[in-house]
Amino acid sequence: MGRKLLAAGQLAEALSHYHSAVEGDSKNYLTFYKRAAVFLAMGKSKSALPDLTKAIQLKPDFLAARLQRGNILLKQGSTQEAREDFEAVVGFISILVIKGITMISELIISPWDPESRELRAECYIRMGDPQKAIQDLTPTTRLRNDNRAAFLKLSKLHYSLGNHHESLNNIRECLKLDQDDKECFSHYKQVKKLSKQLDSAEELIQEGRHQEAIEKYESVMQTEPNVPYYTNLAKERICFCLVKIKSATEAIDVCSEAHQRDPRNANVLRDRAEAYILNQDYEKAVEDYQEAREFDGDSNDIKEGLERAQRLLKQSRKRDYYKILGVSRNANKQEITKAYRKLAQQWHPDNFQSEAEKKEAEKKFIDIASAKEVLTDPEMRQKFDAGEDPLDPENQQGGGGGQQGWPFHFNPFESGGSFHFKFQYN
Repeated sequence: MGRKLLAAGQLAEALSHYHSAVEGDSKNYLTFYKRAAVFLAMGKSKSALPDLTKAIQLKPDFLAARLQRGNILLKQGSTQEAREDFEAVVGFISILVIKGITMISELIISPWDPESRELRAECYIRMGDPQKAIQDLTPTTRLRNDNRAAFLKLSKLHYSLGNHHESLNNIRECLKLDQDDKECFSHYKQVKKLSKQLDSAEELIQEGRHQEAIEKYESVMQTEPNVPYYTNLAKERICFCLVKIKSATEAIDVCSEAHQRDPRNANVLRDRAEAYILNQDYEKAVEDYQEAREFDGDSNDIKEGLERAQRLLKQSRKRDYYKILGVSRNANKQEITKAYRKLAQQWHPDNFQSEAEKKEAEKKFIDIASAKEVLTDPEMRQKFDAGEDPLDPENQQGGGGGQQGWPFHFNPFESGGSFHFKFQYN
């Protein structure tokens, strides 16, 4: 009677009958659930809550009641309790899927039974395990004469995992069976376009054409904006290319975004560390290399990069010739010479009168000349970029303590007193 009245929209009468039903059988979870449904239809969600709770107590795996109660709790602002209900629903569904897989696995007695394999593959897909789904689906392509559906599904699974070449191979097999298959042809065009862009981008990187590779990877993200793997890959490779063209600030931004998307990617951390080195932020470079080593402890690149970043950090706490001249680490010889001339004229000791000012100018003048000598000599600059100061007595063979060397083999300031000389700006 309650069901009939509820269907007819006579809610008050239906509720009266459900009250009687609950009194007659207080162990029936469905009766409590249906009375809750009447309360909800009447807009009385608070009254429905105790009945839903009772139904769940009587049958803990009653998913409909948990889902309904979760929705009510969420609307009431009881987010934590609502979350517990929703998580319980997800948990029960996962258990059911696992049970389904177990039952199907037991049914697959014959390795030549495609239907059971396809069913289990579908369960794996629902569970978010595409690799196992691929393992089950692959044999079915040979067990049916015209299994275009399996080839299409396999192609899409490989595509979602980033295996674009394998995806292309499978979708071509579908078209071999029927070149007019609309679904297969539509997917084929997408995979072919994306695969071509990805291969082209990597070829450009191998050829050292990094700016063009960046543009190609930007096209990849436009071609496939919905599969996270390809966006993550594109960001990672753009990060790498920006470091190669020494665009430090932009590289740090893109690498940071790539790191946010894929925090355990050691390549992204390595490349951002290199961008920080370009930006002369050695502490952050060391931190990134250390984190990258946690995810890929066997990489020689990361090990050597960390050692170099640590040397550069130590070096920066002594003398940094790039900072002395105020130039970037990728400055060319012309830019270095120009900066040197300007600073040498500014800090020439003849420009100062008091003894204290002259001494300060002498120190800066020596540093400026040292910086110019190191950074305009390719061999010395390479050593400095690797974290070694070629003018540091500690790094000299048979060196030791003593006064820092004057780069032109004499110090014109040692004699004291007044002096005047012309400096050769070469």
